[in-house]
Amino acid sequence: MGKRRKPSPPGRARMAVMSTALAGGAVLAAGTAQAEPAPTPDAVKAQVDRLNEEAEQSIERHNGFQEKQQRLQGEANRIQDEVARGQEAMNELRTRLGAVAAEQYRTGGIDPSVRLMLDSDPGGYLAKASAQNQVLGSQAALLAQARSEQRRLDQDRAEAAATLAELDAAGAALAAEKKAIQGKLAAAQALLNRLSAADRAKVNAQDAAGRASRATERPAYDGPATGRAAAAVRFAYAQLGKPYVWGATGPAGFDCSGLTGAAWRAADVKLPRISQDQWKTGLRVARGDLQPGDLVFFYPDLHHVGLYIGEGKMIHAPRTGKNVEVLPIDVMPYVGAVRL
Repeated sequence: MGKRRKPSPPGRARMAVMSTALAGGAVLAAGTAQAEPAPTPDAVKAQVDRLNEEAEQSIERHNGFQEKQQRLQGEANRIQDEVARGQEAMNELRTRLGAVAAEQYRTGGIDPSVRLMLDSDPGGYLAKASAQNQVLGSQAALLAQARSEQRRLDQDRAEAAATLAELDAAGAALAAEKKAIQGKLAAAQALLNRLSAADRAKVNAQDAAGRASRATERPAYDGPATGRAAAAVRFAYAQLGKPYVWGATGPAGFDCSGLTGAAWRAADVKLPRISQDQWKTGLRVARGDLQPGDLVFFYPDLHHVGLYIGEGKMIHAPRTGKNVEVLPIDVMPYVGAVRL
């Protein structure tokens, strides 16, 4: 039986053919794996709408953190002023206590009965002893006052430290929420940028057509409201067409709660800054009993609010990239209404 021969290695030409074939297959596979279907305008619009909705939720949280930060800053300033005043009072008390202690040192050191026997003027000594007792009583009163003032100063310092820590936390939350808003808005814009110019125009046209079919172009105020509500509604009408600007309360632009707050401020009524807190004001109103001037709220977390103007419509600031407009209240998930 002959020796089995080892198969000879492939020649250079054969190796070149194999390498080319393998490379071509890898490129084909990679091309197949990387190829993604181009997003449709409808899919992009749905994602952009979702991102804008999430951004508005973040905007109301941002507004809440901003309001808290401003309140805490005012509180911290007040407490720090009290600490400064308390420290001044303590310095004054220490000066007075030092004077009393010095006087006691000058007149002390000998037993009072011995000093009475040795004194050539007992009447004068008794007068001085009476004065010394008054000094001692004054010292005791000053010590008690100093202890009380120190306790109050320590409490104020502890409160100031806690408030400043809370202020730092509110500032960090505010910055994080701002970053989240910017991220969502940037993601929405990036999705639109992936579309061709024609498809972007189609998305914008769909959005504009949908809103135009539901809204009224700058309707004239017909005065259905009365009293303070009339002033709020009149103000809201005057803002139609102004841009949505997140965090803004006017006059150049508004976010949703910024608009309702400004409208009622024009009627001399101060509302909380964010929509969730505005929901807690006034009286709840059934949908069938709505009147112009009522605040109408949307979505389960109440992150959107508008001003009812009658006939099932409201004026509201919609979202980034849009303007203050009139819209039927049934185009969003309606939750309820409040009357001020």
